[in-house]
Amino acid sequence: QMRFVESGGGLVQPGGSLRLSCTASGYLLADYDIGWFRQAPGKEREGVSCVSTRGGRTTYIESVKGRFTIARDAAKNSLSLQMRGLNPNDTAMYYCARCWWVPVEQMRFEYDTSGSGTQVTVST
Repeated sequence: QMRFVESGGGLVQPGGSLRLSCTASGYLLADYDIGWFRQAPGKEREGVSCVSTRGGRTTYIESVKGRFTIARDAAKNSLSLQMRGLNPNDTAMYYCARCWWVPVEQMRFEYDTSGSGTQVTVST
């Protein structure tokens, strides 16, 4: 059973940056479509970004476009999420998971592949 381990979260001021990372022991991440979703307190899970196996297809939710960048690191067998221009609405627990697409450009996530997540808090 694939299970991700996420890291890199923290407390950051509005406008700041964070870089999240995740990996899954025993799995070659290049063989899977993978991505990030988040869940804020009292809210439903929200898909943030998904990248295809060869990186040719990448999707972001509208609210993070231009601020977040998803990337694979083949050497480290990991996935990252570079987050810039953070605002309080980005405060959530962030998780890695396998993902896929349904029409039109809608992301879906296999939630039971996610780990414990990493907390991102944007606050003064």
